[in-house]
Amino acid sequence: MTFSISHVERDGAGACLRLTGELDLSTAPELSAAIDRLTAAGETRVLLDLTDLTFCDSTGMAVFVRGDNRAAAEGGWLRLTGASGRVERVLRVTGLAEVLRYEPEAVDPASRSAS
Repeated sequence: MTFSISHVERDGAGACLRLTGELDLSTAPELSAAIDRLTAAGETRVLLDLTDLTFCDSTGMAVFVRGDNRAAAEGGWLRLTGASGRVERVLRVTGLAEVLRYEPEAVDPASRSAS
């Protein structure tokens, strides 16, 4: 399955990116660049919707951590939501579910707090 990123409408509460397909060594740079563009544009709260993400390797997980670090340096955050199956299992096993405040249910970015 091809990896893609779609931007979900934002309303000033942060940016939401919906990831689809497989996030791995060959596709991770695409997500990293998308996060970089958002933070460079002043967006410091980024929600990644993983509902349609079918696979994520360690390279993808590293992009999540890097994105959170970049957002945090600007006073914001990167959060994850909507993962299932193997992707959710890897988030929990690695401890990233706690670090990135993963929420199993996909949430509306407008309902997110800055904490």
